[in-house]
Amino acid sequence: MVNKVTTATTIGLEAHKITVEIDVINSLPAISIVGLPDTAINEARDRVRSAIKNSEYTFPSKKVVVNLAPADIKKVGTNFDLPIAVGILVEEEIINSDKLCNYAFLGELSLDGTIRSVNGVLPLVLGLKNFGVKNVIVPQSNANEAALVDDINIYGANHLTDVVNHFLESPITPTKINIQEYIKSKNSEDFIYDFKDVKGQKKAKKALEIAAAGGHNMLMSGSPGSGKTLMAKCFASILPPLELSEALELTKIYSISGLLTSDEPLMTKRPFRPIHHTASANGIIGGGSNPKPGEITLAHRGVLFMDEIVEFPRQVLEVLRQPLEDAKVVISRTNHSITYPAKFMLLAAMNPCPCGYLGDKEKQCTCSEFQINRYLAKLSGPLLDRIDLQIEVPRLTSDELLNSTTQEESSEEIRKRVVSARKIQAERYQNDGILTNAELTPKLIKKYCKIDKTCEEIFKTAIVKYQLSGRRYDRILKLARTIADLENSQEIKQTHLMQALQYRTFLNTQN
Repeated sequence: MVNKVTTATTIGLEAHKITVEIDVINSLPAISIVGLPDTAINEARDRVRSAIKNSEYTFPSKKVVVNLAPADIKKVGTNFDLPIAVGILVEEEIINSDKLCNYAFLGELSLDGTIRSVNGVLPLVLGLKNFGVKNVIVPQSNANEAALVDDINIYGANHLTDVVNHFLESPITPTKINIQEYIKSKNSEDFIYDFKDVKGQKKAKKALEIAAAGGHNMLMSGSPGSGKTLMAKCFASILPPLELSEALELTKIYSISGLLTSDEPLMTKRPFRPIHHTASANGIIGGGSNPKPGEITLAHRGVLFMDEIVEFPRQVLEVLRQPLEDAKVVISRTNHSITYPAKFMLLAAMNPCPCGYLGDKEKQCTCSEFQINRYLAKLSGPLLDRIDLQIEVPRLTSDELLNSTTQEESSEEIRKRVVSARKIQAERYQNDGILTNAELTPKLIKKYCKIDKTCEEIFKTAIVKYQLSGRRYDRILKLARTIADLENSQEIKQTHLMQALQYRTFLNTQN
């Protein structure tokens, strides 16, 4: 008789229901696994055999055939160990097959029967819930993560014997977690970097506030030591808290990537991902034989920080163009394509020239015009078109550096304005499927970013003077919409548009 046990696998962020079929045939003792398993699943043969024997249960003295159905889906990972072991124990009549109705199993087995944690539990459990499964047994270390899913019973097990006893005389207590209370407890944590410790740079701080409020991309250019990197690190402290839907979406990504811990099963803060200029294109975009999310996906709903952006190879920078425009990345392989979300804010910093002192009031630039042009050429026009705010960060004067009496505005005060602007956007776009101004489509721009005749005349002049493209035109309107939201204005006024234009044109005049 063939026994069937339910589990699941992931392709990208999507879960697929897998039925583990177990059959025992009269032949020499062995385990055969079929159904497109990867190497980790094939190695489960020895782990399962040892786990069952070391848990003092009997193992079939015949050939065990394991089929992972449907057979045309590639299966990866170690979460198939537990369902295979359960199927064999059913075959040995240690567990009654009738009791497995509406149950699914996820977990890796060690040789002594201990159940180890696996990656991707949250998307797997979400998928199983959609497939109609009511109960899921997972490793105890993954139980809190799995319990984030409502309307499904999660049972955390430490050992194979716990699973067997659950169906005999000692049921496992279901794991429960209050998501709202958990988020509140985590949002009260302090940040290491605060804008109150940054002297001067009012224009740059205001630009960062606008970027955080609307989810816009931003580029800072300035002399070494002007405070670009410090302000970038402070940027995380003014980002608004994650909405529950955003937190769950982000947690799925980090679960797949194996970056969650049992102590912190839910992502409660927007990610801030600084990357070094030695990062490869695949490291940023994602990929591999079994495609994994890259840095832009790990920065989803948060920030990707590229310090000294012009030091990155140009071919690496160019791979950002499509994700910045479409807010997703598609990784294509021979058998399938995987789509990962990539709604991130690009925050970048650079020097204005190779020596770093072009335009500096204190130190003379030593670069030739050819060196400067070659240096800036790494940032292509199409890439700059996708960066909403482009500002110059000047060196602080001696008076600003030595001034200890001026009280700088704290991140907490700035964050309140950012959160207020985000709430305005959330209410405005509640029926449009977006959360921020940066996500506005051309159709929605026409609906929500209307300007009067005076603003139109200003725009006409700017388009001719700065040779603005259609994309820049749209992004300036979205930027002006955010500036208006920060001032709690229903309409985009002339001052909002003028401010948006000044954040978009300094590189044009510099070149």
